Amino acid sequence: MLVIPFPSSHLVSGMRICIAALTLFYFYFQVCSFAFSKGEVFESVHYDVTVDVVAGNLDHPWGLGFLPDGSLLVTERSGKLKLLLSSGEQRLVSGVPKVWHRGQGGLLDVAIDPHFSENQTIYVSYSEPSDDEVTGGTAIASGQLDFSYNPRLRNVQVIFSENKKTDSGYHFGSRIVIAPDRSLYLTIGDRGDGKRAQNPFDYAGSIIRIKLDGSVPRDNPYSDGIKGFPEIWSIGHRNPQGAFWNPSTNTLWTVSHGARGGDEINRLEPGRNYGWPVVSYGRHYSGKKIGEGTHKAGLEQPVHYWDPSIAPSGVAYYGGDVFSAWKGHIFVGALKFELISRLKLEDDKVIYEERLFEGRFGRIRDIREGPDGYLYFLTDESPGQLLRIRPKH
Repeated sequence: MLVIPFPSSHLVSGMRICIAALTLFYFYFQVCSFAFSKGEVFESVHYDVTVDVVAGNLDHPWGLGFLPDGSLLVTERSGKLKLLLSSGEQRLVSGVPKVWHRGQGGLLDVAIDPHFSENQTIYVSYSEPSDDEVTGGTAIASGQLDFSYNPRLRNVQVIFSENKKTDSGYHFGSRIVIAPDRSLYLTIGDRGDGKRAQNPFDYAGSIIRIKLDGSVPRDNPYSDGIKGFPEIWSIGHRNPQGAFWNPSTNTLWTVSHGARGGDEINRLEPGRNYGWPVVSYGRHYSGKKIGEGTHKAGLEQPVHYWDPSIAPSGVAYYGGDVFSAWKGHIFVGALKFELISRLKLEDDKVIYEERLFEGRFGRIRDIREGPDGYLYFLTDESPGQLLRIRPKH
């Protein structure tokens, strides 16, 4: 039961007491509404699932991360980082790097250090403005999350910054994955200029791999800097906004936007070229052919592709036990068709797809497995939502 304290009657009139009570009740309901909302039930091949609203009133949320105490961090593209407490309260985190909020750019992904309980460190990717704020490029910064009533980031350091900033508001990539060896992968889009993705001395259209302090691992394919930038792991990517570590193959996988068709899932190997814009399974938005076709010697083939495009976003590898029939499957959010694609893998092949919630929740931007074994996803709307997928009880 909620007990609302009131001022004594000799200080306020009865009418003012009623107004205060209604105001407090409204505030409480807004903060904790997910606790009272009735989840919607959906059928899937293996389960009937309930989808609950965990948090609402978010402004184009982009990425989320789970903290050890049960709270969450959610980025908003406009440049805000929010701490969502288990009570349902949302608190704004100060000290976030300034972002270049243009087009698809802004504050993008967030990742939690595996040793967060000891070092309180998080990582955020974002479109970093130039000194004159005319251009921007993908960057990543680390900082220590100071828990207090007014949380903030301390000791913020930029650990990677794209070298060639442009005025394009397209294709920042920006998904972060921290691998079991504590190396950090960051996806970077071609920034709307496909030819840049074929240049190993240009970060655009590449996946980079660095240590958590920003230094370069010695086993990177171009670590000596002779044939490419030392941070680069692979090239030939259009706009990879999804990435995950696949424990069954012990490799990084990415999910990338195509143009008109040709969205791709790729298993990444060091020093490889994934083809954009020389080869593609899609076409330009004009309908014209892209590059030289779908295959070329020396260029890698995707594990899976979509044609027509679903506009894939974030992706989660499910390793939990709550949905045991889905263990080892991947879940890809889609912006265009407003759905979650469940993909069953067999070795390096996708052998089955089920499309969930199509058109029901809006543009889906990110999806993650939570520490409770449930799946959580964000809608890229304003207001956007954080939702949870759990078994129907």
